[in-house]
Amino acid sequence: MPATSELPRQGQALNRPHAPLRPVRPHSPGPVPSRLAGRFRGDLGTEQWWWSPELFDLHGIPQDSVQPTVGLLLSHVHPDDRPGLQEALRGAATTAVPFAREHRVLRMDGQQRTALVVCEPECDAAGIVTALTGLVIDVTGSAHVAVPDEQVHQLETEVEQLRSAMASRAAIEQAKGVLMLLMSCGDQVAFDLLAHISSHTHRKVRDVALSVIESATGRRPLPDDVREILHDACPPSRSTA
Repeated sequence: MPATSELPRQGQALNRPHAPLRPVRPHSPGPVPSRLAGRFRGDLGTEQWWWSPELFDLHGIPQDSVQPTVGLLLSHVHPDDRPGLQEALRGAATTAVPFAREHRVLRMDGQQRTALVVCEPECDAAGIVTALTGLVIDVTGSAHVAVPDEQVHQLETEVEQLRSAMASRAAIEQAKGVLMLLMSCGDQVAFDLLAHISSHTHRKVRDVALSVIESATGRRPLPDDVREILHDACPPSRSTA
């Protein structure tokens, strides 16, 4: 399989190929489970990638036989589809643009599948992309074979949960930044305060985070119960009131 360059990190290209943990022997061609939906997450800071067992199965790779990387993912993409997917991943990593893109998967056993990648960038409080998270869904033959409504709903729900998780994480990171500035505290203390407010106001941590962000940007005042806890935690001269 031809070598592929990794995603850029902080404006620079990474050219480290995936490293096998132990030798991998090709499988004999056999039946491939249909409609696999595998998850992935790549931390752009540590360059560590994680694949779910389903994603290994989709590519016909024994689990734990190789260290997953973006290079490994791209090496199993049809050569004609590889540049487009690589560019989409590059855009997601550098400009925080999510995408959904179809490509052909070349499995280790020689079989070819068609997959849909749904990718969501994760950003820190400053808007810098820190990780890529998403799904790779086997859609082989979907143009000719109707997918059961239940399965479509399941995949749609999974994608929606992924989007919601990414939105929650972004809001929490932004709110932590506000509290760190407000209280001159560290990352963990800011998160502990959000969790404390959540448990005492019976609100989700994400909802508490959104209320802090909206107050800091002047869109709306803090709810009274959140305001009271923050008044106790923050010096009056630094309060968000």
